[in-house]
Amino acid sequence: MSLVRLVARPLLASKFILDGVDHVRHPGMRSEAVAPLVDKLSERTPVPNDAELFVRANGGAMAGAGALLAIGKMQRLSATVLAATSLPAILADHAFWAESDPDLKRVKRKEFLTSLGLLGGVLIAAVDTQGQPGLAWRGERAVKDAKRTAKHAKREAGRAKNAAKRDAKAATAVVKRETKRAAKQARREAQRATHDARREAQLAKAKVEAAIA
Repeated sequence: MSLVRLVARPLLASKFILDGVDHVRHPGMRSEAVAPLVDKLSERTPVPNDAELFVRANGGAMAGAGALLAIGKMQRLSATVLAATSLPAILADHAFWAESDPDLKRVKRKEFLTSLGLLGGVLIAAVDTQGQPGLAWRGERAVKDAKRTAKHAKREAGRAKNAAKRDAKAATAVVKRETKRAAKQARREAQRATHDARREAQLAKAKVEAAIA
């Protein structure tokens, strides 16, 4: 881990830890702010329809994830949890659009933007690979390597096929050549045998004629 990351992560996590602990200890008016959200979640998911419990649970998750990020454990996972849990906290703590007092609205709007900036920080931390290839890059690289291997195998298979064709053609030519040579040799042997047979017949005939004479 670089020195910058070693220092930056605790600094980034500190506010989330404090906010998470405060949400657990003092759900207060935050429960009222997130009550509509909890109602909708309880209708579609197994989340209990208890706004105060939701605020406490969200705060506990935020504080735990902030602590993990601060000590450098499971950094990307803890940053992802912080990003998920900070959204309800931002809506509950800085709902400036619901304020009628101009001064209070201005303060809450400023805090809202500050919290969004911190949210951007944890989102960056969630995708920080510390200089190592990320899962997406590794997956893309694996696909490229697989395609390259398949292409190479296909090229080698083509080369082997062409070599086999050349070898088969050469073998066929050798067989044809040897067959012609054997046939020619057989013809010569047959001609020699015929010639010898004729000569023997002529000699035998001459002996017979000599004997008769």
